[in-house]
Amino acid sequence: MRIPNDLILRTTTNLIAFILLAFSIYLFLAGHSSPGGGFVGGLMTSAAFVLMYMAYGFETVRKIIPINFRLFIPIGLTVALLTGLGSFVFNQPFLSHTFAYFHLPIFGEKELATALLFDLGVYLTVIGVTMTIILSIAEDRE
Repeated sequence: MRIPNDLILRTTTNLIAFILLAFSIYLFLAGHSSPGGGFVGGLMTSAAFVLMYMAYGFETVRKIIPINFRLFIPIGLTVALLTGLGSFVFNQPFLSHTFAYFHLPIFGEKELATALLFDLGVYLTVIGVTMTIILSIAEDRE
C-alpha cells in the first residue's frame, strides 16, 4: 500500500474538503425549497471524502473517520420510507409535504418541512452508495 506524500495536495485538501463539506450542508438545507437537496449534498460530501482518501491514503482516513458507509444505505432508505409513510397518519397521499415555523435558538424563526427529513434519507443513501462503490473499486486495485 502506497501512502501519498504530496505536501501541496495534503495542504490544499484541508481547506477544500472543509469548503466542500460546508457547501454540501448548505445544499442539503436549501434543497427543500431551492435547487439542491439530499442528492446533490450527498454527492458533494462524497467528493470531500474521496479527496481526503486521495490525499492521505485509505488507512489514515479510516483511522481518523471510522465510518462504515454501507450502514448509511439502509438507514437512509428507512428514513426516506418512514417520511413517506408518515403522511398516511394524517390521511394524506404518500410523500405529502407539510411545514411549520419554529423558533430555533441560534437561527431564530425558521421554516422546517417534512421534505427535509426525506432529503436526509436521500443524503445518507447517496453517501452510502457512492462511498461503497468508490471504496470497493479502490480496494480491488490494492
